[in-house]
Amino acid sequence: MTKLSVNINKIATLRNARNENYPNLLKTAQDILSFGAQGITVHPRPDERHVRYSDVYELKKNINSELNIEGNPIKKFIDLVNDVKPDQVTLVPDSEHAITSNSGWDTITNFSYLNDIIKEFKSNSIRVSIFIDPNINMVEGAKKLNADRIELFTGPFAKEFDLNRSEAVKNYVKCSKIANEINIDINAGHDLNHHNLLFFSESVKNIKEVSIGHALITESLYLGLETTIKTYLDILK
Repeated sequence: MTKLSVNINKIATLRNARNENYPNLLKTAQDILSFGAQGITVHPRPDERHVRYSDVYELKKNINSELNIEGNPIKKFIDLVNDVKPDQVTLVPDSEHAITSNSGWDTITNFSYLNDIIKEFKSNSIRVSIFIDPNINMVEGAKKLNADRIELFTGPFAKEFDLNRSEAVKNYVKCSKIANEINIDINAGHDLNHHNLLFFSESVKNIKEVSIGHALITESLYLGLETTIKTYLDILK
């Protein structure tokens, strides 16, 4: 079964709107795990507009499940990850003021830069995933970097899904085949939701984990958090 890691950035955004501790981020993360999700994802940005760096330490100490920290590996982020030592770090090339992640790494052009960072994280026994576009060259580049996993950026798939789902998923299927051949594990994330996840997960084989936040929290407004998580888990079975 593909694991579900819930990105809780939007919970932190709601909390920060009042500059209080409601909703309580840690309690929500614990509830999400009690409802069956297998992991928690956070994406702390330098301006801390949603998840704060201090939140990451609290989560690491108080949840009994996989913690995935994603972000652009600036020095502050690298120091955080090496200090917290999460189960997984996902490297994402988003700029400081990006609203959300909108592209993957060029693992060839950025080889030297990423290589040193990946070595450092792996020396601390942290699993490393590289966020990439669905491009075979980028998959092969991630393997040369000795990354443990790739995370396929599924934003383009979601945008094209209603127009032509078979065409939208084609490059992801190609990438998954290559990844399996060269023995690098696959995660996926961004804009996956109740509407498109089943087709994606049935088309792209051997996905280890999907990270879903914005859609899951939005759907929870209508269905409730527990029901929404269980629906996602049913899809991934």
